[in-house]
Amino acid sequence: MNPLLRRGPTPQGADVGDLAIVIVSHNAREDLDRCLRSLHDPSPRTTHEIVVVDNASNDGSPEMVRSAWPDVRVIDAGGNLGFSRANNIGIRATSGPLILLLNSDTRVPPDAIDRLVGELGAHAEVAVIGPRLVDAAGRPEISFGRMITPFNELRQKALGWSYRAGLPFVVGWVSRNTTRAHTPDWISGACLLVRRTDAEAVGLLDERFFLYAEDVDFCAAIRARGRLVLFSPVAEIVHLRGRSAGRVPRAAERLYRVSQLAFYEKHHPHWSPWLRGYLRIRGRLPHDTPAADAPR
Repeated sequence: MNPLLRRGPTPQGADVGDLAIVIVSHNAREDLDRCLRSLHDPSPRTTHEIVVVDNASNDGSPEMVRSAWPDVRVIDAGGNLGFSRANNIGIRATSGPLILLLNSDTRVPPDAIDRLVGELGAHAEVAVIGPRLVDAAGRPEISFGRMITPFNELRQKALGWSYRAGLPFVVGWVSRNTTRAHTPDWISGACLLVRRTDAEAVGLLDERFFLYAEDVDFCAAIRARGRLVLFSPVAEIVHLRGRSAGRVPRAAERLYRVSQLAFYEKHHPHWSPWLRGYLRIRGRLPHDTPAADAPR
């Protein structure tokens, strides 16, 4: 266990018995239905509410939720507002002291959420906690990392490429680091549990990030206040990564570059012109705003 972590009571007002589960969805009816089914079979023992924020789906997702899952509240975002804005709508519409941001392309095994809530409750200095994410075959995901910088971004991509290629050293590294608790700079927004007091203290998610990098930015804001981000394998969540983005790869690529530029302009402004020049040379500089048919 990281020496910065200590077991103890949660801060006053951070009752771990009340949880708001916020799911953002855009044209993901089948995935969303399976996600909600996993949240009901069985339901977490932690007192909770589930809110689905629909980003202008045209596949009948809101109607499906209202019909099949009457205990789930559906909020129509009024357009495809992106991941950050839609999550903020869900957060502001709830009042639980704990907030779980959950992707529609996840499956939640029994007890996983209760384990995650319990682990957060055991560490008063932790503001954000993320579980071990695995794919449908049980292969762990690299769902954490170092703060984005040019070097760290290259390192993260190299880890991903090497892991997918099956390089033994990297596979071993991933196995070791997804089976131990540690305090990375960020954890994935696919399943992110945060105390409301901490989320509100940093102004929720930065809405300039339509898709991608919002979780890294959010965790950076949390850490800037002296609070910890924790990765913990105490809970495991199935994540069918990239399903939404895979349906519109060109839009997803453009949105990634939009968020990448926004991130560097916010956190590394001296590197931003170099990144913009690099993208221009490679023909990948985004020129337009997020499209209505974009993922999320």
